[in-house]
Amino acid sequence: MLWLPILAPCDRLLLSMSAHTDTKKSNKSTVDAMFAAGAHYGFIKSRRHPTVKKFIFGVKNKIEIFDLEKTEAQLEAAIEFVKKVAQSGKQIVFIGSKSEARVAVKEAAERIAQPFVAGRWIGGTFTNFEVIRKRVEKLLELTSQKEKGELNKYTKKERVLIDREIDRLTDLFGGITSMNTLPGAIFVVDSKKEHIAVAEALEKKIPVVALAGADCDVSNLSYPIVANDASVASVAFFADKISAAYAEGKKAAPKADR
Repeated sequence: MLWLPILAPCDRLLLSMSAHTDTKKSNKSTVDAMFAAGAHYGFIKSRRHPTVKKFIFGVKNKIEIFDLEKTEAQLEAAIEFVKKVAQSGKQIVFIGSKSEARVAVKEAAERIAQPFVAGRWIGGTFTNFEVIRKRVEKLLELTSQKEKGELNKYTKKERVLIDREIDRLTDLFGGITSMNTLPGAIFVVDSKKEHIAVAEALEKKIPVVALAGADCDVSNLSYPIVANDASVASVAFFADKISAAYAEGKKAAPKADR
């Protein structure tokens, strides 16, 4: 069954998508999983960035629907790249500050012991890395002193102030304490919202893998994955896929790089 540019009845569109998916039996399980996670939902046409037009499959209740077969091809390319990053021994930083992404980004990164930013991106994290690293080392130093009881020499008031500083630094840099050098790649949820992180990565020639919704400019992304970036389930699905790819690539890396 061929799909039409605009299919008003919801059921007709969904049936059309199903038939479209059946043309590639080997891919059906992945496409079905993305569909179940709500990865196919975009926004209304007026919110769509021009660079995303070719990834639109149709319309449902005025909401544009992504072509998940194209999304799958993008995901496969991103997975292969992330595996290579892991095999090279380089890190990948997971980035997602929006509420729908924070938990998924943090959990996906922690499963593979990789750095993450699940809150506000601190400008200069990449472009002014040496300064940022000094702040991180300050956090590590204070945390170590606290754990060893070395802060007992200070007054109660001074310890309270130091604890506040530790908490502040942890909020800002707690997810990137393991990032001793610039990473081999970043994985971003919503490249429009994380435009500063994307710009810094591009300036430092760090490849950008991004889950990009309909309102994102995907022209400057190294490995765009065009899909729903505003759903908790969709974000978790793709974050888990990237995390698993890195873990797989790490297993295949030479022992010296592990």
